[in-house]
Amino acid sequence: MAQARLAMSVVMPCPKVFAVARTGCTEIKSTSKHWLCLFPQHGPGRKHQRTIELEPWQERIVAEYPGDFTRGLFHSDGYRGINRVRRSVKDGDRWYEYPRYLFVNRSADIHRLCGQALDRLGVAWRFSKPTTISVARHEAVARLDVFVGPKY
Repeated sequence: MAQARLAMSVVMPCPKVFAVARTGCTEIKSTSKHWLCLFPQHGPGRKHQRTIELEPWQERIVAEYPGDFTRGLFHSDGYRGINRVRRSVKDGDRWYEYPRYLFVNRSADIHRLCGQALDRLGVAWRFSKPTTISVARHEAVARLDVFVGPKY
């Protein structure tokens, strides 16, 4: 939350950045009509039903800081957890588990942006479902841990 507050106040210094307690979370907010200048992708309608493209100046930032971009994506629409798998063998069931990341979004454009950022970081990924990007290989999860970190 401190990083979000700092980033918002650096990028948009005029309005005050404040916290609002909600059930189960705390929102970090800043109100300004100028946020739309920084995020022209915001607009009416559902994200998966409209085009989501970065402006050239945004592309340059994402290319320079793909880890920060990926962190934002996974902290907003992602999950890091333990996948538990059961396999039937002749002696009974065998269980094993491993950490993985999932990123869930219905927008093909946002999937493309996420995949490009993961590629820039050298993180192996795949679609586990049509709406879900999975990062599950041991070395890929370890690499993503460097950039994403825990989600609170």
